Amino acid sequence: MQYPLELTFKLWSFAPQLSLKDVNGNVLFYVRQKLFKLKEVINIFGDEQRQQLRYTIKADRIIDFSAKYNFMDAYDMPLGAVKRRGWRSMWRSRYDIFDGDNVVFTIQEENPWVKVFDSLFAEIPIVGMFTGYVFNPVYLVTRPEQKDVLMRLEKMPAFLSRIFTIKQMDQLSDREETQILLSLMMMILLERNRG
Repeated sequence: MQYPLELTFKLWSFAPQLSLKDVNGNVLFYVRQKLFKLKEVINIFGDEQRQQLRYTIKADRIIDFSAKYNFMDAYDMPLGAVKRRGWRSMWRSRYDIFDGDNVVFTIQEENPWVKVFDSLFAEIPIVGMFTGYVFNPVYLVTRPEQKDVLMRLEKMPAFLSRIFTIKQMDQLSDREETQILLSLMMMILLERNRG
């Protein structure tokens, strides 16, 4: 994949839509999330027409704050999972990325104060509509207990949609890259009400 990648989340559509494109504008992943599902199942396609199924993400339980979301390829082979760190994510968003039962990566919000100011700013009438321009969270992907950043997801200022850039900071295998990108997409779907 050619970095930086652009991840776009459309807020104002009936069903949430998310697309991941490379630096040349080629669609890598596309999601149109189904509404009103008790147990989340998300299909990830390689095109906007939803003809080429690439991956599936399935929740391990019905609506839960700390559900684990398992990744499968188009042939139902497991690729890993992502899980929010429950109450630890109330202050600073944190997610663990699994390969089997082992945590192989961690996603962590760089500055938790962005969440606080975003929430306060959003409560101001009329002015609150512009929080997408002012408070832009950054998420860092690292290996557990290490500080070296492998990938960085940063929200860009936007009004009618949420646009993020993903930069690769270190070498990864294809499997690791896929696990991280699927985890970042799932995190955006879960954190969609923010910034």
